[in-house]
This record gives sequence, structure tokens and C-alpha cells, in this order.
Amino acid sequence: MGGTKRTEVSIKLDARCFCPECISANVNKHDKYKRIIYDLAFMSAGIKRSIIQYDTYRFRCTDCGSVFYNPHQKKLVPSGRFGENLKIWVIYQYIACRVPMNKIQATLLSIFNLPIRENTLQRFKKNIAMQYRTLYNKLAENLLNGNLIHADETKISIRGLDSKGYVWIFTNMDSVVFIFRKTREVEFLKKLLTNFKGIFISDFYTGYDNLPCRQQKCLIHFIRDLNDDLYKNPFDYSLKELVIKFGNLINNIITTVNKKGLKRKYLLKHVKDIDKFYHWLIQLKSDSELFKKYLKRFLKNRKKLFLFLEEDGIPWNNNNAEHGIKHFAAYRKVVDGLFSINNIDEYLILLSIFQTCQYRNIEFLNFLRNKEINLDI
Repeated sequence: MGGTKRTEVSIKLDARCFCPECISANVNKHDKYKRIIYDLAFMSAGIKRSIIQYDTYRFRCTDCGSVFYNPHQKKLVPSGRFGENLKIWVIYQYIACRVPMNKIQATLLSIFNLPIRENTLQRFKKNIAMQYRTLYNKLAENLLNGNLIHADETKISIRGLDSKGYVWIFTNMDSVVFIFRKTREVEFLKKLLTNFKGIFISDFYTGYDNLPCRQQKCLIHFIRDLNDDLYKNPFDYSLKELVIKFGNLINNIITTVNKKGLKRKYLLKHVKDIDKFYHWLIQLKSDSELFKKYLKRFLKNRKKLFLFLEEDGIPWNNNNAEHGIKHFAAYRKVVDGLFSINNIDEYLILLSIFQTCQYRNIEFLNFLRNKEINLDI
């Protein structure tokens, strides 16, 4: 650490102790030992560099000849060369602020005069991700034991993979879990959801069709598809009529949701309206290929489009997952192609913790500084 040799704080540790081998009190100083810890100090109005030198001794037992450190002093001296606040600040910048490691490295040098190699910063990330692996697993368990899961996925370029991989988000109203998979295949989901008793909310990706659980499809996705096709085909009057009919149906349902909430007892009255809509849909004859395509989609997904009417508290859209994945999508623009299979897993563990903190209105930096290992799951 050339250029950072000036010690800002010096702590002397000189307590004598018993020999840990023979429990003798006949011990003498053997030689001096010092360790310099490079860290950051959080203050009420900012943050500054902190360099602390610990001065102590090794001791020699005159009875058995053992050479040792005072075991109580050893607990007072941090291991390694870097303090916890520095590591926490790096993780906060990397996860919450979406700053790439090479930019963090440059900031540490230019602002704090701390020249730290990027692979050292990556090691910080790896070690802290390992600390939160158990919490990450608990978040996944919390999701699987809940009454609903929102799901979405997005592509990511991975160094060493010929094709793009996929990052999946699974979330409910207070927990978030990200998972990386090399492909978009959903076999892992079928195994994961074997004992899931809740409702799975997603878009219309066909891979979800045969999952072993009840499903609610995102109506916003469906409406968006209808509007896009109508925009491209403004003279398809059968499609236009379908869009108007379906729009009126959804508007009536959402009006009830806005007034009464997602309550089964208030929403069940719309089942008759849905039956009338489907009766009209089946009876209508049209040569429009787009109309025929949507007729098949409506018939195939009838139960999945309106399951939220039958259960309390089930959203009719997948906004929760789409909101949760935006943070990753924004960071992907900067680092796409730079992740490896190993370090993306570490990143996603920490991102899951960060997003869960966001959902629960917990300040992520304070969570890290307090060395929390749970989120009251």
C-alpha cells in the first residue's frame, strides 16, 4: 500500500497472560508484532479513510518454551489487512449503487488514497456473499412456504458461455430471490415448486404452462399484446371489437379492485360477466387470423386469466416481479458479458438481500453495518 503508510491511529496491546500449553504464568515478551488495518470510518456528515496500527507482542513460556500470542488480544485485532467498514462500503457501492468493481477501485484510490487490487475487491464480495448464503436460502424457503410467487426472467451474457444465460427473479410482497440458469428451460422450477401450495404469477412464457401449481397470468401483458396487434392492424374490426369488449370487462373488474381491494367476496360477482364475455367470444365468427389467435389464447388461459377472483390478495398483474428485476436490468447495461458463472451467483445472493431490504423498508447500508444475519423471517 505505497502512499498510505502514515498511521492515523495506533493501538498498543500489552496484556500478559497464561501459557495456553501448560497454563504457566511464567511468560516473557518474545518479540514485537504489529498489524496495519486499512479501513473507512463512517461519520455523521461523511466518510473518511482510517488506518489503524495494532502493536503487540508474542510471548514465550519459560517453563515449556511455547511461543504464542495472547489469545484474548488476538480477538481484538481484525484478520487480514482491510477493515469491515471498507468491505461494507464496497458492497454497498457494488450492489445498491450499481457501480462496477473497476470504478470502485478507482474511487478508493482517487478519494481515499487506498490502492486496492480489483481481485481483492472481488474477494470481499465472495466472502460477504458466503456470510449471507444461509439467509438467501431462508428467503427461498419463505417464498415456497407462502401463498404466492411472482416470477420473471431476463437474459444476461456470461463470460465463457456461447449463448446467453438467464437471471430469474422470484418474489412475493416482502422477499426476493434471484437465480442464474444457463438456459430458459424450466425443469428446475418443476422440482422447486413440487410442494408449493400457493399461486404462481407470471407472463405467458409457454415454459410455465405445465408447472405443478395454480397460476395467475399477468393481465397487463395480455392487454399489451392486444393493443400492440391492434395498433399494427387498425382495420381488423373483429380484433378491435374484441379489444373493446375485453377492455370493458377488465375496467369493471379493476374498478371493484380499486374500491374494495383484492377480496374474493367482492370479486366473485364478475364471474357472470366473464361467462357472458366468453359466450360472446365463442359465438362470434370472423375470418381474422389475429382474432382466431386470440380466441385460442383466451380459451387456453381462461382459468389462469381470472384466478385472482377466487382468492384473497392475489394480484392480477406481475408488476411486483417486473419492478424487482429493473435494478438488475439497469446494472446489466454496464456489465453485460463481464460476469462469470461463479461471480454472478455471488452477486445475485447479495442482490436478493438488497432487494428484500428494499421491499421491507430496511436501509441496506445499516443492515450491512449492523452485521445482521436475518431479516426476521
